[in-house]
Amino acid sequence: MTGPPDRIFAGYAFDLDGTVYLGDRLTAGADRAIASLRAAGSRVLFVTNKPLGTGAGYAAKLSRLGVPAEPADVLTALDTLVRYLDRHHSGARLLAVAEPLVTTILENAGFTVTTRPAKVDVVVVSFDRTFDYAKLLAAYRAVRAGATIVATNPDPYCPTPDGGLPDCAAMLAAIEACTGARAEAIVGKPSEYMAEAVLARLGVPAEDAAMVGDRLATDVVLGQSIGMAGILTLTGDAAAAPGPNATIRPDYVVDGLLDLIPDAARRSP
Repeated sequence: MTGPPDRIFAGYAFDLDGTVYLGDRLTAGADRAIASLRAAGSRVLFVTNKPLGTGAGYAAKLSRLGVPAEPADVLTALDTLVRYLDRHHSGARLLAVAEPLVTTILENAGFTVTTRPAKVDVVVVSFDRTFDYAKLLAAYRAVRAGATIVATNPDPYCPTPDGGLPDCAAMLAAIEACTGARAEAIVGKPSEYMAEAVLARLGVPAEDAAMVGDRLATDVVLGQSIGMAGILTLTGDAAAAPGPNATIRPDYVVDGLLDLIPDAARRSP
């Protein structure tokens, strides 16, 4: 593990929650850092496991906070979910343990979403603040009847200013515990499905790109799994640098996003 990078990469994939912002506030210097990287010619992509918004919605939030973004600049776990289901379960009937947005996106993508467990091919599990026993029971019955499980992301909680919210892994654990089944795929970071989509959106060679985030197990692992630099920022979930016995070693560690700009570049006019 080293300190801040001494170069500017051709492309950057940034995690959102805990990295670019926390709640409705940017992390220190995030707007200036991203503006500087763009001015240097770097391609910037925002990547989130949080399946509670669309790319357009996240782009609007970023722009409102002072980081201009278009919908195409944002890749979400829901984008990867639709891509995965199209490739592996085309025409499948789905049961969604998720918030209404997920059902809407799946239906708009051409999938049939049902609440009848006996008619289900795939149980889709996501971050769900409306999760209850009725949803757990429906998922249990669907899986016991032969349905497979696909989840959006492996995060146990989502960082928030007031301490976080239980995330997709909590709902998935409940379903796996009662059914004895395991998810066929978890499509968000750090999966191969999200990694492939990140490189496709960035459009630069992996060795010239960096994944920046506040979580070792999702952000850094995703970057390193495909040959990108994995950069840990000590914001959000990473309150302190990983200890000497950590099994995941980032390529670089920064206190905040401004540290992504090498000193030589900061001194340049």
